Amino acid sequence: MPEHLITIEEARENLLACAAYLAENIRSSDGRAEVMKLVVPFYLAKNEVDLAAQFADTVDDPFTRDQLLTMVAEKCAAIDDDEYALQLAEAIEDHGMQAQAREKIALQKSGKGDYEKASEIAETLEHPEYAFADIAVHYAAAGQDENAARMIARIEYENAKVSALRAIAAEKINKGEHEAAIPFLDQATLAANEIEHTEEKIRALTEIGNFYVEAKRNGLAIETLDKAKSLAEKLENVHRDNFLASIAHGLLRAGSLDLADRALDLVGDKTQISACLAAFSREFWSRGETAEAIETLEEAYAVLKSERDSETRNSRAKYGLFSTIAVEFAKFEKPERALEIAQNNVDETERVSALTQIAQVFTGQEKDELARQAINAIEEDSARMFALIGVSDVKNRAGKKDEAIALLSEAAHLAETVPQLASRSSAYNELAKRFIDYGEYEKARAVSHENLENIAQIRDESSRASALANLSEIYESGKFDLTAAEKEIIYTLIRRAEW
Repeated sequence: MPEHLITIEEARENLLACAAYLAENIRSSDGRAEVMKLVVPFYLAKNEVDLAAQFADTVDDPFTRDQLLTMVAEKCAAIDDDEYALQLAEAIEDHGMQAQAREKIALQKSGKGDYEKASEIAETLEHPEYAFADIAVHYAAAGQDENAARMIARIEYENAKVSALRAIAAEKINKGEHEAAIPFLDQATLAANEIEHTEEKIRALTEIGNFYVEAKRNGLAIETLDKAKSLAEKLENVHRDNFLASIAHGLLRAGSLDLADRALDLVGDKTQISACLAAFSREFWSRGETAEAIETLEEAYAVLKSERDSETRNSRAKYGLFSTIAVEFAKFEKPERALEIAQNNVDETERVSALTQIAQVFTGQEKDELARQAINAIEEDSARMFALIGVSDVKNRAGKKDEAIALLSEAAHLAETVPQLASRSSAYNELAKRFIDYGEYEKARAVSHENLENIAQIRDESSRASALANLSEIYESGKFDLTAAEKEIIYTLIRRAEW
């Protein structure tokens, strides 16, 4: 293997090639591995599997190397280079990851309708159950239910069997074939009852119960969810409340508020109770029961607010739920309540997240003044910039392109306030992507050039190479050619890497 897989000449003419060249020069094994995790997928997107595999081999960390080789093998299967895919799988050192790679190859063949090849590969696996399950699902999607049933019969592991049957039922439901889905859900229920691990059994039955709801068989849904509830009640670990809350929501969707309330009464964790009540409120709103929805959401907020610090099991979940409730109030057209709850969130990250989402909701409701109020409540300029980008997206989806561009231009002025250079590069990329989507190529070009100058200032060599790889996607998307000035910047980066 040559000292460099990418020549200096290639690196000077192409941003991705330059990023790869810089990555090859990174002295830190961890740093080089991190960049290669970005570079390899970009080369795979170009179908350059040989070069991607060679890059994977330059990684010292065996786990990352095996991950990347798995990725390349999967891509090879997708482009029907099956022999090379299997060769790469064989080159993976870890036995478990080698099996995963072979399974992913089988899944690719299954997805492409090459069931014979997929089965052949699956049969070489020590645990072929999920590969068989995937083949069964694709058989069913192609209308070959008999072949699907034959494949399911080969699955010995009950969890995989349930997964396949549930997926087939979901496909039928999505096509509006509700009655056709029922036999598969019935089989899934039987298989779920055979699962030995109690928590896995509860999870499977809960999911099946919700699919019965989708198939408009509420009686079967309630019966299945009640089985799950009986099992969940007996648990004596931290997962008990989460299961019961999920079951309660499913029972409400199945049309039984009384049974849902009974299940919820068994939940002790206030965060879980509040989350379930918030889900109840969305269900009421979707049914047009607006007063009940708002009242239930208020109850959810009151329960969460009453939770003392000593009672809190998961602070992140708690503060995230405050954000969720605030956004729900915005959707329920209660703007004052939404803003109040969002701004009172003591977690800064969640506060910003809530205000950003609320601004988008208000924009979708054509309440631009309220959206601006939410944006202005965000203190950090850089966070406000991302909120403006989000609102711009909503405007664009509504067909208000000029307003979307104006908001994006406003956000662009705030990009330089992002303190970390690597984060600033990501911000520039988000702006450029949207300018390209809006057809504003000159603005996208200007932002991208500014980003390249920004990247040149990044000191950490792995962050610099990673940022360059991400920027290459923008240049390719916009079909931007490198200018003489940009090539000079790149050459400076190359020379610096050689020092």
